[in-house]
Amino acid sequence: STISKDSLKTSLLQLECHFTWTLEKKYVSLEALEETILDHIKFLAEYEIRDYNLLSYVNYLKNSYEEALESLKKAEEAIKKRHPDEIDRRSLVTWGNYAWIYYHMQRYEEAQIYVSKVENSCKKLSSTAHGKIELPEIYAEQGWALLRFGRTYFERAMNCFENALRSEPNNSDFSAGYATAMYRLEGNAKRYGGEMRPCLEALKRAVELNPTDTTVVALLALELQRLNRANEGKSYIEEGLQKTPDFPVFLRHAANFYRKKGEVNKAVEILKKALALTPNSVVLHHQLGLCYRFKVLQLKKTRYPPREEKESLIELAIFHFKTAIDKKPVFFSAYNDLARTYAIDERYEEAEETYQKVLQRNDLACDEKQDVYFDYGNFQQFHMKSESKAIKYYIECLKLEIDSYPRKRSSEAVETLLKQKIQSGLADATDIGTLGLVHKLNGKKQEAIECYEEAIALDPNNVEYLNALTELRLSI
Repeated sequence: STISKDSLKTSLLQLECHFTWTLEKKYVSLEALEETILDHIKFLAEYEIRDYNLLSYVNYLKNSYEEALESLKKAEEAIKKRHPDEIDRRSLVTWGNYAWIYYHMQRYEEAQIYVSKVENSCKKLSSTAHGKIELPEIYAEQGWALLRFGRTYFERAMNCFENALRSEPNNSDFSAGYATAMYRLEGNAKRYGGEMRPCLEALKRAVELNPTDTTVVALLALELQRLNRANEGKSYIEEGLQKTPDFPVFLRHAANFYRKKGEVNKAVEILKKALALTPNSVVLHHQLGLCYRFKVLQLKKTRYPPREEKESLIELAIFHFKTAIDKKPVFFSAYNDLARTYAIDERYEEAEETYQKVLQRNDLACDEKQDVYFDYGNFQQFHMKSESKAIKYYIECLKLEIDSYPRKRSSEAVETLLKQKIQSGLADATDIGTLGLVHKLNGKKQEAIECYEEAIALDPNNVEYLNALTELRLSI
């Protein structure tokens, strides 16, 4: 019997699995994500079911359909081994992924078999569901997948874990996922601006439910450090180093803790150990780059920095940042870090080239653009000594509306530059008009009007200023 492709597609869209969770590949580097998942399977076997499910989706995104089926087989084996009494319930996501992959392979009969398996299981599990069923562990699996696909999805991930916890408030895995999503959202808000939602209580709760999960223990320590309670945090890190001395995810967080504490040598030592365990980890390379760059800046503060040591540290920082970017081309903040390192070493052409790579991309999020505009403005101001270019890029940052940390700093930097010029009596109409624009972009209408009036007095026929002034007066 030929299966109608359309009705099959309708059934497929009803399934709860990676193919219906809108995980877009533009936000990740598939190679780097695959490495992360494989490392996770190697060091945390207890999560292998959801890791193999996610791996099958990553294989599919890489157009490796046979490998995708292999990954799903491994997920099935793990389900039989870990949940022999609940195979139907635990297989819903795996079967959904099977159905989708067979569909994409144009093997419609097999796709239909898996759709039917899911539908029959859902009927058994709930009398009302039509292939849609709301199970807490499926919400959680979706939450963990969303976390892996980057910060665009953190908010949705948090909501998934909230849904899962409604059914099982004491589930340590759901609690860990919820706390992780909250922690990452707070980190985002700190870096780019946005709503601050404190995550300390969520992390404490997750640690209480499962003290052996050193990943969450480490996040709790990092959160205490963010709150200037680093001494409390340190005891958690030391405890974690005792419990899981060879677990790379924990080691990475521990290194981060020591780096932020200023104990960079200790951080480097821990990161090297983690890198030996997972040599392809993008995050570890990035963290090592940050450590070496920090050491360069420390050396530069000394009176007679040893040249060879400085040069070898710079080379190390550059090597690790470049490795991170090669493995994950969408790691935009790593480009900024690399460019800054070149600038410290007065290698301005290479710094410029690195900034241009990011400035020319059209897939940056708004806050990432702000980040790079501010950084590039800084580079122009302090390294290239070009105030006009610095002003131009600080203003590009201001034109993006999100109220973020880089935007605030761009605003301060550009106002300072323009006011210095005006106070020294060297300013022309353009400088005063530009300050008017800065005030306008910051919503300070009265100050903007005054600047534009002054600019027009110096340059009476400037259409741009006349229009801006009219618009401002009408809006008040």
